[in-house]
Amino acid sequence: MDKKRRGLRTWVQLAWTALTNGYVQGFTSGTIWKGPSKAYCVPGLNCYSCPGALGACPLGALQSTLASGRARTALYVLGFLMFIGAALGRFVCGWLCPFGLVQDLLHKIPFVRKLRRLPGEKWLRRIKYLLLIGFVILLPLFAVDAFGQGSPWFCKYVCPSGTLLAGWPLAAVNPMLRDVLGFLFAWKSLLLILLIVLSLLVYRPFCRYLCPLGAIYGLLNPISLYRLKVDANRCTSCGHCQSACKLDIPVWQRPNSVECIRCGDCLQACPTGAITSTPAQLRRACRGRS
Repeated sequence: MDKKRRGLRTWVQLAWTALTNGYVQGFTSGTIWKGPSKAYCVPGLNCYSCPGALGACPLGALQSTLASGRARTALYVLGFLMFIGAALGRFVCGWLCPFGLVQDLLHKIPFVRKLRRLPGEKWLRRIKYLLLIGFVILLPLFAVDAFGQGSPWFCKYVCPSGTLLAGWPLAAVNPMLRDVLGFLFAWKSLLLILLIVLSLLVYRPFCRYLCPLGAIYGLLNPISLYRLKVDANRCTSCGHCQSACKLDIPVWQRPNSVECIRCGDCLQACPTGAITSTPAQLRRACRGRS
């Protein structure tokens, strides 16, 4: 059952990535989709400039609207983030994020040794909140030019998903673009390469340490409709759930941790069935009433 669930999650990730990046012609022509669907956000970190992208990244949309002062559009993006976060939390990260899929596949590659965590893990996990406050909110709002326009700082200077899904594919098929690439592209490529190497060693380093979108959804994990619950009468505190968790979360103590991406590994690892998710809780409640 454990292998089946993992396989199901991978297939859902692949299907969602294909669905939201279905403009195949863009990858061969070096152009991006500009149809009406681009006005709407998709839940995961899916770069607007990706040649195949049919929707907008909510993180990029938030920065752009804050930088341009479009209050009405900013309210739409914030509402979208709050709605998705309140409904699913970081389930989006585990099942519906293309860059999360990339990290998952990289981590499956056999390596000499996989690491449970990096040194200074506690402090490294706080970087994503600093990036959220600084690069996603404050800098786009207040670091403006003479015309009062800001920039999407996180997208421009940090986002490795944009480099992998947009920058590299566009540069590969567009000679004119390659001619004007400079230091910024080199910096972001270096950052992406570092994250690729880290993904071989430690599970989802970008999600753990750098993703502001995951930070937003994670803050809503404890109150989201999709939640995990630990039955205290069944739990023996054996620690199997934490051993199975690639993010090293003590699920038996913090089932709705802000770091949890809802992959489901802990559900299968629990020997007493003490951990359940919202769908299972609803099914039990319905059976109890019937």
